[in-house]
Amino acid sequence: MKKLFGFIGAALLGAVIALLIFKAIQSDEKALPTFVNSQPYPLPVHYVDQNIHAGPQMLTDFTVAADKTIHAVVHIKTEYKRKSSNYDYYFDWRDFFGDPRQDDTRPAYVSAGSGVIISEDGYIVTNNHVIEEADRIEVTLNNKRTYEASIIGTDPSTDLALIKIDCTELPFIEYGDSDDLKIGEWVLAVGNPFNLTSTVTAGIVSAKARNINILQTRDNSSAIESFIQTDAAVNRGNSGGALVNTRGELVGINAAIASGTGFYSGYSFAIPVNILKKVVRDLMEFGIAQRAMIGVQIRDLDSELADELGINEVKGVYVAGLTTNGSAKEAGITVGDIIVGIDNAKINSTSELLEAVGQRRPGDDVLITVNRNNKKEYIQLTLKNIDGTTEIVQNNFENYFSMLGATFEPADKDELSRLHIDYGIKVVGLENGKLYATGIRKGLIITKIDKAPIRTVTDIKDAFKDVSGGILIEGVYPDGMRAYYGIGF
Repeated sequence: MKKLFGFIGAALLGAVIALLIFKAIQSDEKALPTFVNSQPYPLPVHYVDQNIHAGPQMLTDFTVAADKTIHAVVHIKTEYKRKSSNYDYYFDWRDFFGDPRQDDTRPAYVSAGSGVIISEDGYIVTNNHVIEEADRIEVTLNNKRTYEASIIGTDPSTDLALIKIDCTELPFIEYGDSDDLKIGEWVLAVGNPFNLTSTVTAGIVSAKARNINILQTRDNSSAIESFIQTDAAVNRGNSGGALVNTRGELVGINAAIASGTGFYSGYSFAIPVNILKKVVRDLMEFGIAQRAMIGVQIRDLDSELADELGINEVKGVYVAGLTTNGSAKEAGITVGDIIVGIDNAKINSTSELLEAVGQRRPGDDVLITVNRNNKKEYIQLTLKNIDGTTEIVQNNFENYFSMLGATFEPADKDELSRLHIDYGIKVVGLENGKLYATGIRKGLIITKIDKAPIRTVTDIKDAFKDVSGGILIEGVYPDGMRAYYGIGF
């Protein structure tokens, strides 16, 4: 009996101990943190002094802009005659020895780019480097129809070109205002690089008034670089395509990418539409871009230069020199002035200055704001052309001749005798122009142009009176090397 009560007591004691252990464990579980989320998303955190708008945030809609623009962007294919050297630029060995084959089966160079229709009657804007020196230009619309295009005019200094196809009632993109673009604003890059259909990529405006030194000419004075920088993906074949805002308005022409491989790697660059508008008007009206100039040599103002000159604000561009008979000198601008504004545009870099002046023609009046001795002054001046006048430059043979960018003089008789030639005009000076771009160098004695003898400088001018398409220049260098150069117009 005692044993029975002992078992019962032990059982009761065990039950009590088990109950106490259970209570202890239950108490510990309540102290542990829980990771079960009672709602699908974490609660929003409100920071002090921030305006939090109620309701869902709307994402930017690109569909309207894309639909308004993709049909107005075209594919451009260009063909170039294959050349093995300067010697067969205008002829080949069959011209001398004959060939039983009547057709020329030599392959041609082919390249491609994009273009933007800007009017319903077939005017198309693209990059100059897309169609430069092309023998044939073929345009394919977004509906796959193809047309041959003719060149209306080109402007290498801005890398813009205007071509035209014989077609009407075309979709076109309306101009926007590149001055109104804000850094951080959404933009679309529209191109037709692979002759499929137009391709759209999106990005933001990363910077404005960028100078990346890809258009720099020999004298570093002719090019206008003030690019819109974006992170919209642009690759080979997109050159000449459209950069548009979210309203579908044209704000730039895509021209270049920043890449060590030739493929997109983060940044692309577009020519502002406000420069394009002016160049297109010039090419339509005159066949050549009208370049306006202030007549100054400038440099960007940095903190080091500002400290050296005792200038309080690091804003504007420094006037380092003046052109003889230039607008700036006549209007009273002096070396040491800091240009901080042109009309309503603020100027803080050479790129911004070039862009502002690039939108104007010779003869236009502008109001220049300068910082002189830490005080602002306002100076009115009339812009001039490269020749120092306010005349509009015409696209005639005199202009062609000036576009050569060279100075000439009769070759010395002793040099002619040494080279065993009877006559010739020597190239004694070269600037940026057609001759330098073609590869001609100082010292060349020009003997013939289109097989006509060149004995005087007047003979060179006469050779350009009825210029059409291209000409062939023949000559001899001082070391006796004969050279042949083809120049297209």
